[in-house]
Amino acid sequence: MELKVTQYEINADGVATVRFDRPNRGNSWTSRMNAEYRWIMNEADQDPAVRVIVLTGAGRHFSVGADHKALDFYAEGDKDYVASVNPEAFAQPGHGVRPEFDHELVWHWGLQKPVIAAINGACAGIAVGIAGFCDLRYAVAGAKLTTATARLGLPAEYGLSWLLPRLIGVTHAADVLLTGRIFTAEEAYHMGFVNAVFTREEFDSRISEIATSIARTVSPRSARTT
Repeated sequence: MELKVTQYEINADGVATVRFDRPNRGNSWTSRMNAEYRWIMNEADQDPAVRVIVLTGAGRHFSVGADHKALDFYAEGDKDYVASVNPEAFAQPGHGVRPEFDHELVWHWGLQKPVIAAINGACAGIAVGIAGFCDLRYAVAGAKLTTATARLGLPAEYGLSWLLPRLIGVTHAADVLLTGRIFTAEEAYHMGFVNAVFTREEFDSRISEIATSIARTVSPRSARTT
């Protein structure tokens, strides 16, 4: 697949790095990005050379969520969104492991490789869901996060009302879901959403250190079973 809005690379240690790559649009999420992301993750999961996957964003954002300008294309015309997206044509990473994993974003849990969300900046809406379904999450100091949907007239999307109480507890989950407020990486750490917060100067090196340690010292079978 030709990658237009994502990047994918693998280093000699077996660390695969996946980047959302629309920095001029805050790495906002589109159907094209979904298709590319699923294709990459399927490739990485099937590649024996890959030991761990790092997910991050190009530039200074992780992802600001859905691209509303792209969604306006459907709202203002007569295009059929479902027909044009055609999700059946997308790669199916993580599918076939457990029936309940065969759904959007939940497929992350069917992957054989550990996935690290390196939240290098703003993380909103669906991006919070994507990070939540990763195995480990680290954020850059001062990064802003929001579930957003309550302020957009939408329900908690992609299972966040099920996932967040299990990650951060019912009290914190109700707060961030019902208010849709912006909270910082530091607050996300205290809630338990992220494993650690690093300064921007050390962020890339610390993420590399963690990923490399997993790639070099953890048995792939152990990681998969865990």
